[in-house]
Amino acid sequence: MSKIIKKIRQPINSDMNKFDVFLQNNLKSNVKIINSVVNYMIKTKGKQFRSILCLLSSRLLNEKPNELSFLSASTVECLHVATLLHDDVVDDADIRRGWPTINKIWKNKISILIGDYLFSKSLINIAKFQDLHCIDILSEVSKRLSEGEIFQIEKAMNKSMTETEYLKMIADKTASLISASCYLGFYSNNNEEKELCIAIKNYGEYLGIAYQIKDDIFDVIGNIENTGKSSNLDLKKNMLTLPYIHLLEKYNKKEKKDFLIKIKKFINKNEVSKIKRMILESGGVDYSNDKIKYYSEMAINELNKFPDSVYKDSLIEAVDFNINRKY
Repeated sequence: MSKIIKKIRQPINSDMNKFDVFLQNNLKSNVKIINSVVNYMIKTKGKQFRSILCLLSSRLLNEKPNELSFLSASTVECLHVATLLHDDVVDDADIRRGWPTINKIWKNKISILIGDYLFSKSLINIAKFQDLHCIDILSEVSKRLSEGEIFQIEKAMNKSMTETEYLKMIADKTASLISASCYLGFYSNNNEEKELCIAIKNYGEYLGIAYQIKDDIFDVIGNIENTGKSSNLDLKKNMLTLPYIHLLEKYNKKEKKDFLIKIKKFINKNEVSKIKRMILESGGVDYSNDKIKYYSEMAINELNKFPDSVYKDSLIEAVDFNINRKY
């Protein structure tokens, strides 16, 4: 775990320790292979960024997390990991977080079914909320997650994507869950604070958009040592992200077609450095970083509606972490 993530979660270390136990118990099964895969997932767990945001948000008005707070954190974590498992199958990915993916070890069928198992655990958790508003939020998130992923595949088949379409797509496939993490955490303790509920939801949405743009930059210029996963997976699947979209918008139809052919040739020859140089010279990465700063400022503006606290400071730190992260 990086120093900055440790700093962000420091005010809720005891909460996160309780959450780890809560999640492990929540995922227990009578099926041996499920437990084996779950144990591997826990061993190779990532930043738990969404769970941290959820529990920090639950404390924004200095209330302790309650059962609903931990249930919310567990639900968003299950949904997140389920989408990663399915993503790795769709992308035919071998590495995540520097470890072999579950589909690499247990093959695609098990990876998909474990993802389905996690979705089913999310549904069970949702039923436990006994709050129709929470159920509506999580149902909408599940829909947006699926629509965002499917829309990206559809656009990849057409080899086209505008910036407006891209921003809507990443809002659905990534920001929706980060937004729900923050919202449900805060709502679990402060459901009467309607305006602040909207503010924390917006904070998560803006942070989530900035977070995905950062990930998409890494796919262009990152390396496996820093990011823990292979680069240029998006292009290999014809998935156009903001650095490429910015470049392509400068081209006419024929130039776009020629560029995509050239990119495909470089990938086939494994000449990744040439792709990186083209994108860097086009200003696509700088443009994407400017967008990250824009959405980060929007996120901070929403947080400024909350009283000062160490929990608010950590949520601000989360925005800075995304701007500066190397993985």
